[in-house]
Amino acid sequence: MVEVGKLNRLAVSRNSDFGLIFDGLQLGEILMPKRYVSKAWKPGDKIEVFVYLDSEDRLTCTTERAKGQVGEFVLLRCKENTPIGAFMEWGLPKDLFVPFREQRIKMRKGESYLVYIYFDKASGRIVGSSKLDKYLASSRRFYKNGEEVDLIAWQKSDLGYKFIINNERWGMVFHNEVFQALERGQKLKGYIKNVRPDGRIDLSLQKPGYEKVTLLTDQILDCLKANEGFIPVTAKTPPEQINALFGVSKKTYKNAIGALYKKRLIAIEEEGVRLV
Repeated sequence: MVEVGKLNRLAVSRNSDFGLIFDGLQLGEILMPKRYVSKAWKPGDKIEVFVYLDSEDRLTCTTERAKGQVGEFVLLRCKENTPIGAFMEWGLPKDLFVPFREQRIKMRKGESYLVYIYFDKASGRIVGSSKLDKYLASSRRFYKNGEEVDLIAWQKSDLGYKFIINNERWGMVFHNEVFQALERGQKLKGYIKNVRPDGRIDLSLQKPGYEKVTLLTDQILDCLKANEGFIPVTAKTPPEQINALFGVSKKTYKNAIGALYKKRLIAIEEEGVRLV
């Protein structure tokens, strides 16, 4: 099944005066304009293409990659806002339209917004929405503590940072769990820390348990080797400095140093840590 607004692997059907015709299965034939066509392609070849609607709402495919696909959340810059809606830059010749009714706050030209991309069956168009809550409330997937997930940073609050989990749920990383700079729309890996009885999810940006200590010990050893076997960091170093160097809490760093010391891989000196 071919999906509009997504990457699809389609077979070349034939050449035309305007470009290359692909077999769009249930959608019929889909044109790829000449500027995207490779001379090496021939009928029968299967090519990964992005299917969308051009400025005249005709099905078109391209080898260019949009910044987001249907069903995804992505940070996009507003190119223009009109009384009927905003037009967002998303990497294709035709801008992504966000109707005025789908704007959580009025969008301003030049500003960036996190939007959800979806196919509007009523209009037959690919559109966006910054009213994210209504696209994140239906998932009933069960998450396990410690499970690795894909995250998108969205909003900072008094408690911490709000993230989108796997394009389907909200989650929270509390301030005391954040040891790195975060930007809105940033994509990164995270871990389920706790699923509350009310369904709310607490997240961590570091691997749970001793596994994160093991990863940090390798990082510390690499840092020592890159600095002639010595780094001026001890258990007495301020948490902010440890965070800037390794992106972890002081507690995690102390556990990692202790593990390396027990293995006799390092010596802990008054001025810092030395590779044995």
